[in-house]
Amino acid sequence: MELGLVGLGKMGGNMRERIRRAGHTVIGFDHNPDLADVHSLEELVGRLTGPRVVWIMVPAGAATQSTIDALGELLSPGDVVVDGGNSRWTDDEKHARELAEKGVGFVDCGVSGGVWGLENGYAIMYGGDAADVAKVQPVFDALKPEGEFGAVHAGRVGAGHFAKMVHNGIEYAMMQAFAEGWELLEAADSVTDVREVFRSWQEGTVIRSWLLDLAVRALDDDEHLTALRGYAQDSGEGRWTVEAALDHAVPLPAITASLFARFSSRQDDSPAMKMIAALRNQFGGHAVTAATGAEKGADAPGADVEPPVGG
Repeated sequence: MELGLVGLGKMGGNMRERIRRAGHTVIGFDHNPDLADVHSLEELVGRLTGPRVVWIMVPAGAATQSTIDALGELLSPGDVVVDGGNSRWTDDEKHARELAEKGVGFVDCGVSGGVWGLENGYAIMYGGDAADVAKVQPVFDALKPEGEFGAVHAGRVGAGHFAKMVHNGIEYAMMQAFAEGWELLEAADSVTDVREVFRSWQEGTVIRSWLLDLAVRALDDDEHLTALRGYAQDSGEGRWTVEAALDHAVPLPAITASLFARFSSRQDDSPAMKMIAALRNQFGGHAVTAATGAEKGADAPGADVEPPVGG
């Protein structure tokens, strides 16, 4: 099939390549001309044959809204817009209503996989009407990991981003647990090789996981994380998860505590936050702040799905 893709940053660019490897045609647009296949949204839409599917991978908020507004003027009834960024689920409902007035369908899609998605595939959670989802299904199949799992039609419009939001909230709590355990091991005089303790957990334990593997990888790069400042950003999704818990009267003590722990990193050079920062850099390519205060690992400016979000 043909796909228009808007936003070719860390994730968008790799997604374009994975979809192409599956045999589909992808026409990409980005404000960075070095990344783009076309010079404008108008040219992108003009290159596609109907019914068109345009997938946007730009930052949540104003950038997403302006892109959807522009596409609403360019697309035709029967076309579909997919928002694969990290938009709030309540924005999805608004975007779907606006596009429906023009006869254009809307699908929201939470995407997880970070910088590893090109080779490993992306976990995708999408919401929308079945007819609209069907028009995008070949792309979902191309992006998902090999095997039975990794993709889900989560429900109505907004369900995909809501599911991804909860995923990121769980991710917060898991990273915080690893970080706190690492800090305690580092503080104990009797433990002489914390990195190898973490490595030993990779087999045979109930906490073995990809996050644990990434923690070991980070410690292999910098055994005591001395090159990092203990500062970690929090994503909009972490805050939205806690807000949704309040709205639904659902207790989230671990996820809420992990969000507030991120705030503590704004106040001092937290050792646990060094591990959080290292893990975010490992799985998502997110920029880290060196112990000297300089930022490392940031991508060049351009549209991207996750500045500064994890997951």
